[in-house]
Amino acid sequence: MDLKRISASAKNTWCPGCGNFSILNTVKTVIGSIVDGGVPLEKIIMVDGIGCHGKIADYININSFYGLHGRSVPVATAIKIAKPDCKVLVFAGDGDAYGEGLEHLLFAAKRNCDITMIVHNNRVYGLTTGQSSPTSPQGHKGRSTPFGQHEQPFNPLELALAAGASFVARGYSNSMDELKKIITDAVNHPGFALVDVLQVCATFFNRYDVYNKQVYELKDHDAGNRDAAVVKAREWNYDTESPIALGIFYKQIRETFERSFPMPPETPQPRIDSIKKILQKFV
Repeated sequence: MDLKRISASAKNTWCPGCGNFSILNTVKTVIGSIVDGGVPLEKIIMVDGIGCHGKIADYININSFYGLHGRSVPVATAIKIAKPDCKVLVFAGDGDAYGEGLEHLLFAAKRNCDITMIVHNNRVYGLTTGQSSPTSPQGHKGRSTPFGQHEQPFNPLELALAAGASFVARGYSNSMDELKKIITDAVNHPGFALVDVLQVCATFFNRYDVYNKQVYELKDHDAGNRDAAVVKAREWNYDTESPIALGIFYKQIRETFERSFPMPPETPQPRIDSIKKILQKFV
């Protein structure tokens, strides 16, 4: 597929050096591969939350929906129930997903909704100039914590595994080849897939040097073993200089929420003239 077909004309306003550029280019490549594999472009739908990540909807020319802050997952779930033959991708930030929207993420994982959730985890609220987020390290000095963050950060992978996610992975915006493999597998996975991407915010929390030293590709790991996945997820707790594994931590095939969801019998569509009569009452 010619990727120019899905490249929107909107001016890109991300900061120079932002990890979102890598995610954007990777996702476009993955979408192109999916279309080449036989999925019609109109059956690929993206849902975004609020934050720097959300601008990705402006830069990819496919069906998309902007959700409220933290509310992209329930929208995506509803779309998948209504259109089960569509591929539904959710894009969220770490504040968006692990803060305001944490409860939605956990229940989507519990239900095994067939959606792919890609979290742009820069570990700050970048759009609102660098406040501490749920994954900011302890001691982080941001706009909202000038004397240092006192709280321990969440470990999103461990949370997702505890909630019952059937696919859990981590990528890095500076490892595009690995990220492409992970997102491709996530999109093709039948069930809830969480891809936590270490997306560096070059302006407010530049961690390129740190990540480049700590990341490694996950090998010789049994992705079907949940206990082994939990051990690997705990290897790095978002607050130390421990090794950071990239790859698929856990993958399990089980019934999805949409397949078990009771669908009502089909009803005839209302006639257009009936709809016009109804609308005229409000004119």
